[in-house]
This record gives sequence, C-alpha cells and structure tokens, in this order.
Amino acid sequence: MTLILLAISLSVALCVLAFNFAVYALPVMFGIAAFQHVHSAGAGFSLSALAALGSAALSVGLVIAVLGFARHPFLRLAALAMFAAPAAVAGYALAHGLVKYALDSAIVLNLLCGICGLIVAVAAMINLSALGEDVLSR
Repeated sequence: MTLILLAISLSVALCVLAFNFAVYALPVMFGIAAFQHVHSAGAGFSLSALAALGSAALSVGLVIAVLGFARHPFLRLAALAMFAAPAAVAGYALAHGLVKYALDSAIVLNLLCGICGLIVAVAAMINLSALGEDVLSR
C-alpha cells in the first residue's frame, strides 16, 4: 500500500514539475536551437551552453519588451500568443502522454488534451504578464 501511495505522489510531483516546465517552452526551444546551431558551427560545449542561455533570456526579454512598450493591444496579444503557442503544444503532449492508454475514445482524448494545452497556454500568458509587470515596474 505504501508503495502505491509513493508512486501516486511521485506521479503528481512529476506532473507539477512538467507543467512548470511546459509554461516556459518558448525559451527552451530558442535555447536548444541556439545550442545546436553554435555547437554545429564548431564551438565547444561551454560556449554553446552560454549561447543557449543567452538566447533563452533574449527571447523572454524580447516578449517582455514588446509587452512593456507596445501600445496597440493586438501587438501585445500577438507577443503573448507567440510565447503561449509552444506552451500549448507542450501541455497537449504532456496530457497525451499521461492519458493515452487510459482512455479508449479518441474524441475524449483529444478534447482532454486540448483543454490541458489551453490551460498551460493561459498559465504561460499569466506568468509572463506577471513577470513583465514585475520587471517593468522597477
């Protein structure tokens, strides 16, 4: 019984961790792309990792700058959507990986995964907006 409760609690903890990572999918994508590009150009691991960290920080900084300085609401929404689209895909994939074999109906599976993707996308927008307000208020 203890082993089952431990497995359930670890599964919940991993889901929470995966949700928190899925919110920051855009900086991770930019970081991985920069790492691969710099590493394939012949640079070492440390320089590639530095480029990845800089690229990830630059992607977040660019979206926060657009949110802070753009006055047109559609431009601000486009910046948030650019940040939230990879988060939605990551949330969809996370839910699909968790309940793929638990549900038989493909329609219910796609609806559940779509709702999870939407929740992660909204959470990404909320987290980025809060981070932007915190950074720009100083």
